[in-house]
Amino acid sequence: MKRVLLYVLAIAFLYGCGAGKNLISIDKAPVQVFMDLVNVTNDQVKVIVNPGAFTVDQISFRIPKTVPGTYSSDDYGQYIEGFVAYDYAGDPMEVSKLDVNTWSVSNATKLDKVSYLVNDTFDTENEVEDAVFSPAGTNIAQDSNFMLNLHGFVGYFEGYKEIPYRLIIEKPDGLEAATSLNQIVLGTNIEGGDVFMANRYFEIIDNPIFYTKPDKETFKVGGIEVTLSVFSPNGAYRASDLRERMERMMSAQKAFLGDIDATEKYNILLYLSTMEDTDAMGFGALEHHTSTVVILPEAMPKDRLEQAMVDVVSHEFFHIVTPLSVHSSEIHYFDYNDPKMSQHLWMYEGTTEYFANLFQVHEGLIDEAEFYERMRNKMSNAKGYDDSMSFTTMSKNVLEAPYESNYANVYEKGALINMVLDIIIREKSNGEKGVLWLMKELSSKYGVDAPFQDDQLIDEIVALTYPEVGDFFNEHVIGNTPIDYNIYLEKMGLAINKVEEQSGYFLQGEIPYIDVDQSNNDAIFVRKGIDLNSFFTSLGVQGGDIIKNINGTAITLETIRPIIGQSFGWSPDTTITMELEREGEVITVEGPVGTPTIVVNKITPMENVSYQVKELRNAWLKG
Repeated sequence: MKRVLLYVLAIAFLYGCGAGKNLISIDKAPVQVFMDLVNVTNDQVKVIVNPGAFTVDQISFRIPKTVPGTYSSDDYGQYIEGFVAYDYAGDPMEVSKLDVNTWSVSNATKLDKVSYLVNDTFDTENEVEDAVFSPAGTNIAQDSNFMLNLHGFVGYFEGYKEIPYRLIIEKPDGLEAATSLNQIVLGTNIEGGDVFMANRYFEIIDNPIFYTKPDKETFKVGGIEVTLSVFSPNGAYRASDLRERMERMMSAQKAFLGDIDATEKYNILLYLSTMEDTDAMGFGALEHHTSTVVILPEAMPKDRLEQAMVDVVSHEFFHIVTPLSVHSSEIHYFDYNDPKMSQHLWMYEGTTEYFANLFQVHEGLIDEAEFYERMRNKMSNAKGYDDSMSFTTMSKNVLEAPYESNYANVYEKGALINMVLDIIIREKSNGEKGVLWLMKELSSKYGVDAPFQDDQLIDEIVALTYPEVGDFFNEHVIGNTPIDYNIYLEKMGLAINKVEEQSGYFLQGEIPYIDVDQSNNDAIFVRKGIDLNSFFTSLGVQGGDIIKNINGTAITLETIRPIIGQSFGWSPDTTITMELEREGEVITVEGPVGTPTIVVNKITPMENVSYQVKELRNAWLKG
């Protein structure tokens, strides 16, 4: 009976008589959206969108092509079926599909509502070549869980993204919503469904909803209420298992940020995948202003799961600084189907990634040597991208070739740009100011509701800081000159030196020396473009060699795994015979495996530096 009451309210919103609706134009009342998570058929969710009355003869309804934070074209319209527009009499109207994400409705003054079915993305990740990144995807598992990244479910009418939305969700018994979206109650004694309000379409897109059987932990981080919600299909983990590490980490983040309070609540939505063919395969996270969706394998050991959560959540939580508090008009008024990208990925992702590492040394979660090693790894990883590409040009054109393939460098060189910027500001201010100070200044000027002009930000930063900051931007961020990190590290009494250290036979830490060529029957090959360890070089193995056979075992993706496991028990005098294919020729190499070592660059403190330099370094790393 209580469920029926909510359903009747929804019907009243969505099916109200046409005569009364004609009195309310679309810009005078919320767009009503109804989603039915109870009557799921063929793994599809039905969505009904009921706008106010249109005064134009033709209107387009659109599902996003691209959403903020993904920097890719995902075409969520490909997951929509059975699109129908209805007039006030309940009859279907003429609809033209203009492209994969757009439907055009004629005689729009008669339009009452549109209806369609939504397929989820998790089910087809193994079947689609350019699959949606799982944390930006959707899942429909009736009576179990619904990952509602709402850009996959809710569309908008062209020209009407800045009006309010009311979202009514009929949900199964036993499932609860985890979200930062504003939830309201219509009347009393209503069960079986939820009602949410958003001031504009961006708030719909920016607030995923995760329906699961409740498994939540809530804690306070300064003035921010944080809720961790977990779905573990086989019950391997509960939210309580991860709370302590998350609370400790996020408390350290808040201590690092100080008085930045851009949100009163923050939701971490953790989905643990079984890694089966119809489950999520893209692991990581997607940020939103006041929440983050995290996808990780359920099979991970607890220590690795905790560390993965620290790595991804610490990055995503820092997005409350940028882009939540500091962002351009391109972000604030995002065009989901013809996006105009900002030139400032060095800030949106680079500053965030830099803070995700800096706060850990600042708050004592890692030591200085570990921080230096993380920055050194980023220098090494950045070499895999075009180091002479203008970072602002890449950012502005990140959806297009050749810039698209360099996107991931925002997490490598983007963080290093911020490290250098931090060093310059620290040096010029005698340690009193840095990038965190700069972001607080920008946050105070702009904030959540006031975007900056994209082409004016760098000039504003230079005006707030020093001419040397402008020189750095012009040469290395706007310009295409690679950064000589030694110059800036030396200002902090640091140097990059070559050091020999032990490695694994096939792995350097978690970084493999080998890879899989899926276009060549999953052939195993030695990676090109990286420094190989002494195990490979002493045998004469070269980058690009295909490993055909090891000690009589034909090498495939399946057979290499136990050999890697066995290698952890090899002694230096263990002998190995390896058959390789090099440029079409088969060759054989053999010999003792030895003790594998590799010469790597290390950032280390210089000797005999002045007291002033030590104090400057301390101000940089300890604040």
